[in-house]
Amino acid sequence: MPGGRLTDEDRRTIAEGLAEGLGYAGIGRRLGRPASTVLREVTRNGGPEGYRADRARESTRDRARRRRQERPPEPTAPEDAHGRDPRQLREFEEFFTGLLERQGLPRMAARVLARLCLADSGAATAAELVRRLRVSPASVSSAVNFLEQQGMVRRERTPGERRERYVLGDDIWRRSALAALRMNEELIAATRRGVEVLGPATPAGARFDSSAEFLLLMSEALHLVLDRWREREAR
Repeated sequence: MPGGRLTDEDRRTIAEGLAEGLGYAGIGRRLGRPASTVLREVTRNGGPEGYRADRARESTRDRARRRRQERPPEPTAPEDAHGRDPRQLREFEEFFTGLLERQGLPRMAARVLARLCLADSGAATAAELVRRLRVSPASVSSAVNFLEQQGMVRRERTPGERRERYVLGDDIWRRSALAALRMNEELIAATRRGVEVLGPATPAGARFDSSAEFLLLMSEALHLVLDRWREREAR
C-alpha cells in the first residue's frame, strides 16, 4: 500500500527494476511510491549492486528486532509505592505538561518541569529524566538550562557523587516570580529608554510610555505579592 511498509512483492519489484537498469524514480513509479523510498531501501540493503529482495527482508526484520530489544522498558512510577493509580498519574502528567506549555514553556521544558513537580523528592538526575521521559540527554540538558535561567530549577551535587541532581524546591513559584520581576524591571528600563530615544510626543514614543506605565504597575503588584508571602512565611 503506498505510504505503508514495503512488502515482499515490493522488494522483488525493486530488485527486478535494478536488474533492468531502471532508476529510483522509474522503480518508484512501478510501486506507486516516491523515489526517496526506493533510495532508502536500496541504500540500507546492499546498494544498487548488492540489493537482494530476500536479504533486504531479513535485514529489515533484524533491524526491527534490535529496536524492540534496545527500547527501554516503560518507566514505572515511583509514586506507586503510595498506592497511587499509575494510569491517573500518567494522565495528570500529560495534562499538567500541556498546561505548562499553554503558559509559554517550550515542550521539553514543560515535560521536565512536570516530571519534577510530580516526583515526591522534587528532584532527578539527568539519567533518570532521560529514562523516564524517553528522550535524549541533549534534550534534557537544554530543557534544564532553560528552566534554570527562569529560576524554576537549580542544580545540586551530593557530596561524594559526581552526578548532578536537578531540584525543583518548594519555592518554585516564588523563584519564578522573582525571575519574572527581574525581567519586568529590565523591560521597564528599556521602554523608558525607548521614550527618550523616540520622543514622548511621537506615536511610537507614546506606545513605549504607555507600556512602561503598565510594566511598572506589574512590578509593584509582584513586589506586593512577594512581601505578603515573606510575611506569611515569617509567621
